[in-house]
Amino acid sequence: MDGSMTIEEGAQAPFYLPHGDERVLFEAAFANGLPLLLKGPTGCGKTRFVAHMAAKLGRRLYTVACHDDLSAADLIGRYLLKGGETVWVDGPLTRAVREGAICYLDEVVEARKDVTVVLHPLTDDRRILPIDRTGEEIHAAPGFMLVASYNPGYQNILKTLKPSTRQRFLAIDFDFPTPAREIEIVAAETGLDAARVKSLVRLAGKLRELRGQDLEEGVSTRLVVYAATLIGQGMPVERAVRAAMIEPLTDDEDVKRGLLDLVTAIYG
Repeated sequence: MDGSMTIEEGAQAPFYLPHGDERVLFEAAFANGLPLLLKGPTGCGKTRFVAHMAAKLGRRLYTVACHDDLSAADLIGRYLLKGGETVWVDGPLTRAVREGAICYLDEVVEARKDVTVVLHPLTDDRRILPIDRTGEEIHAAPGFMLVASYNPGYQNILKTLKPSTRQRFLAIDFDFPTPAREIEIVAAETGLDAARVKSLVRLAGKLRELRGQDLEEGVSTRLVVYAATLIGQGMPVERAVRAAMIEPLTDDEDVKRGLLDLVTAIYG
C-alpha cells in the first residue's frame, strides 16, 4: 500500500497561521513549476501547510506518507488483475502528473532509494515521468507540483537525501511556532481559552528543550492540540497532559517521571 490520501480540488482551506513568508515562496514555486522541499521537526505544521496551500490554490492534493517499504511502483502504478483482465492502475504520483495536481511526499527519505531516481526527471526542466512498464513518457500537466518533506534532526547516515536530489528543490526551513503563535493556533483549533492554552504551550517549550537528551523528539504542536482538546472536553489537566504530551514521547518510566515533575512545576 502507498499510504496515499487525496484532498479534492476546491476543498476548504484548513486553518494555518503563517510563520513567515512561506506562503509567498510556495505560490512562487507553484507559479513557476518548481519542486519544493519542506524541512523541519515532526509535528511542526508541514503537512497542514501543504493542505492549506493546495486548497488556497484550488488544486487537488495527493499526499503519500513515505515508509521503508514504499517503492517507485507504489508511486507510479502497476498492473493489477481486475475482472479476469490485467489492467494498468496509476499510482498517486502518476495521477498528479496527468491531472496537474500537487503531489506531497511526506518524510521522503523514509522511502526506498528507487523513489528518488523516479523523481529526478520531474524536478528539472523536462518535467516528465517515464513509465517503463507501459512505455509512456508523461509530460506534467499545467499545475503539477512536487512537494516533499523530511525531518533533518531525525535522520541518520543511511537515511538522508543525496546532494544531487536536494539541489533539485527549492527549500523552506520549518520549526515550531513561537509561543504567542502556538497559543493562537491551539486556541483556534480547539476553542480552549488562551489563558489555559498558555500553560500547555509553556510545557511544550520545556519538553522541546529536552530533545536530543532525554527525548528523541520534542512535543509536536499536534500533541498540544490533542491535550487542549481533552481539557476542553472536561478531562483533568494532568490526565490530559499525560495522555497527549508525555506517553507519546517515551516508554522509559524514569524519563516519564521526570517529565511529570515538569508538569507539576508548571501547573503547581
